Amino acid sequence: MDNKELIIQLSKIGGIKFGEFTLKNGMVSPIYIDLRILVSYPKVMKQVAKTYAQLLEGLDFQRMAAVPYSALPIVAAISAVNEKPWIYTRKEVKDYGTKKLIEGEYKAGETIVVVDDMTTDGASKLEVIAPFEKEGLLVKDVVVLLDREQGAAKNLADKGYRLHSVITLSEALKVLSEAKIIDKAMLDKVKKFLAANSS
Repeated sequence: MDNKELIIQLSKIGGIKFGEFTLKNGMVSPIYIDLRILVSYPKVMKQVAKTYAQLLEGLDFQRMAAVPYSALPIVAAISAVNEKPWIYTRKEVKDYGTKKLIEGEYKAGETIVVVDDMTTDGASKLEVIAPFEKEGLLVKDVVVLLDREQGAAKNLADKGYRLHSVITLSEALKVLSEAKIIDKAMLDKVKKFLAANSS
């Protein structure tokens, strides 16, 4: 499955939606991306995992690190494809048992690649990288399925990290427009919104 087909599949399952959506920051957006839906579509998840695995092939790392919670099922699926081990940070430290912040095996000095479903301005990725680095793990690369192209590549590069994405939002919009899944009015509305809200 090429990117074009994958984008159309993501739209069909509701991973990329158009309309009016209130975002976490209170802004009303004409586009909403919900890749958590992948857990309900194993065939599409399998294709997504394969595309990530191809992108990861060219990178240097010992293990993958999943961003909770949206990337956990995705990284589990990627690991089944590329057979690379993975770890993840907890959103909250357990106050019993091992009281670990990071789940899974790792050694200080290892290089990990941070994997998430998408990125907007990259701020949340920097928050996620911090506990891994605190444990002595090295991070050079961040890999996402979709880059919303709202400043993440530059913001991460400024801190010394490289962003890699399977697809960009502009690529997705172009495909969905050509496939007549969205009309010109919606395309223009989304482009205007993104231009006004890029960091």
